[in-house]
Amino acid sequence: MFLSPYYKKDEQLVSVTAEQASEFAKGVAQDFNPIHDVAAKKFCVPGDLLFALVLGQYGLSQTMGFRFEGMVGDGVPLQFPEQVGGAFAVVDDKGKQYLSVTRSGASTLCDVQTESFIRSYVAFSGLNFTHVLVPMMKAHGVMINPARPLVIYESMSFDLTTLDFKKVELSLVEQKLVVDGKRGDVTLGFELHCGDKLVGTGIKTLVLSGLRAIDVQSMDEMVERYESRRIDYQGA
Repeated sequence: MFLSPYYKKDEQLVSVTAEQASEFAKGVAQDFNPIHDVAAKKFCVPGDLLFALVLGQYGLSQTMGFRFEGMVGDGVPLQFPEQVGGAFAVVDDKGKQYLSVTRSGASTLCDVQTESFIRSYVAFSGLNFTHVLVPMMKAHGVMINPARPLVIYESMSFDLTTLDFKKVELSLVEQKLVVDGKRGDVTLGFELHCGDKLVGTGIKTLVLSGLRAIDVQSMDEMVERYESRRIDYQGA
């Protein structure tokens, strides 16, 4: 499985180093959020990597839901249950819960299908900031704190009408931002296609913290910093 460079496993305990998480964020998801940098003061493992590890461990089910409940730090030992049913949780060795998962319907352990699904989803997720969130914030006249940009991955769910596919592509079909004071709730709707055939739909939710009135120059500078990180990484 292509995920093997991005985690360590000891029986049912899984851990992710800051280096592994940062490389997944940048190299696979094209996510250049500073919170995934090795030296970040409040470093956390990308939610997309946790999502990917669940699929790698338990396979892809027709209907799945993921709720992110905590930020995983460098090397935190996570317990992935040996046997799971329709609902389960990922916790650390002290019992703290980080992710809850629900699943139903048919499932597959096909590496080709699972890898295609993961790569398509995390690539879409990595583009959210500059291509989706920034235009929405501009449209609503708000922005996150440019000094400490905080975007929290809250949940994701999807429904597949069939598992009869090898490759899948994801496209954004709906986006909504609801502003409530300093908090912004984002809902992104997406479709999954295999060629011309619609094979599923899904929803991702995010929380924007510390919203304030937009300063266009500060917003543009924040985007430039984000894009320069991408260019620096690709150049390296």
